[in-house]
Amino acid sequence: MNLHLTIGPVLALIAGIVILIVPKFLNFIVAIYLIIVGILGIFGAGNYSFR
Repeated sequence: MNLHLTIGPVLALIAGIVILIVPKFLNFIVAIYLIIVGILGIFGAGNYSFR
């Protein structure tokens, strides 16, 4: 069985779990997520995946 993970869904899952546990971190988590996605998009790192 092969499992291929990409960074976007993994970050979204982690952020969702943290938001459920500590809702006041919502703005902080969303801001960091958007910054990471933007940096990955600018440098063309969207095609990387963990194997």
